[in-house]
Amino acid sequence: MGSSTASTASDRPSEGSESGIDTHSNPVDSKKVESILEACRWRDIGQLRALAESPGGLLSDNLREQAWPVLLGLSPERFEKDQDSSVDWKDLPRHRDEDQVQLDVDRAFVYYPQHLTEADLEKQKEELSSLIIEVLRRYPFLCYFQGYHDICQVFLLILPGPLRVPAVARLSALRIRDFMLPSLAPAVAQLRLIPDILRAADPDLWRHLSDTEPFFALSGTLTMYAHDITTLGEIARLFDVLLAREPVFGVYVFARIVMNRRAELFDTPRDEPEMLHSILSKLPQPLDLDRLVADAAALFDAHPPESLRAWRTISRASVLKTARSADTCALQSVEDGRIFFERQVRELRWLERRDELLNYLWRHRRHMRLLALAMFFGIAAVWIRRTPGLLSYTSLRASLWWTR
Repeated sequence: MGSSTASTASDRPSEGSESGIDTHSNPVDSKKVESILEACRWRDIGQLRALAESPGGLLSDNLREQAWPVLLGLSPERFEKDQDSSVDWKDLPRHRDEDQVQLDVDRAFVYYPQHLTEADLEKQKEELSSLIIEVLRRYPFLCYFQGYHDICQVFLLILPGPLRVPAVARLSALRIRDFMLPSLAPAVAQLRLIPDILRAADPDLWRHLSDTEPFFALSGTLTMYAHDITTLGEIARLFDVLLAREPVFGVYVFARIVMNRRAELFDTPRDEPEMLHSILSKLPQPLDLDRLVADAAALFDAHPPESLRAWRTISRASVLKTARSADTCALQSVEDGRIFFERQVRELRWLERRDELLNYLWRHRRHMRLLALAMFFGIAAVWIRRTPGLLSYTSLRASLWWTR
């Protein structure tokens, strides 16, 4: 298939590792394991969502190997439809962003996995580079962004080799497509939802942060929190629910993180937005993920995205609207993602041209006013010449008014 080579057993965390869990000593966990396996067997995304949101998420890497592809809509039939495996990716044209990929891969695997030899670390980096570049070469419309390697690193460590490329490709085209466009504008549009959520859920906190732009959430939302969470167990558990829920759920997670820091934020004056930004741009440690997921789900239910004013500014081709549920996303193909991608690109280009025109008119507004005035008098002169009776009537009325 030309996809990245599978890691050996020694390269990947075992069931008892930081991202695994011993499910044999706890009958409750054993029952949950059976429920997860049953949901995977029947490809029941609704049930997997409930299990992913429940304490502990999907429990272990072995279970995630089966559940994540289901959540992403990956099946043998879908694999064949999404990817032309007859062509070796190394024979495909070089992607324009490959130099940046290598720079980021060189900085990967800082926190996990631990206790790797230098040789094993280099092997992991080679596999990560191959995974990213294969996805980009097979789907060259996608644009790489810094932090994408953090997401791919998690998939590399959780999924077996043959599943990595198709899973990451579907994630890229159907769930994080807004971040892989040639502009950051759609990503910024997502951030604008956070103040609206705060205004609806906690007006006092919203007012306190009203002078602070929501760019503090860019790193977290852009990388599905993989850049900021430093243990594989925690990020894998959070990925469980981010893959099981609609893409907009990640925004609610950050809004809930902000709300959970309410007391800390009120200790910093409102007129110090730089300090507030600094606080909010770093996730609190440790994160109580089970509580965070439950609170974010409750926040979503209380204030769904359609109730937010900024939702109207989100493109209809955005993943937030084209993948309004994990079930919808699972039924789409990577080709569907490409079509939505091209629609968003056309929208972005139109908006750029509109903004350029408005900026030009603003810069030359004095000349524009003079031009408009000259055009007005020119049109009036032509009109008067064509209707001389109107000029006589107007002159008479003016004379009568003047002599009163």
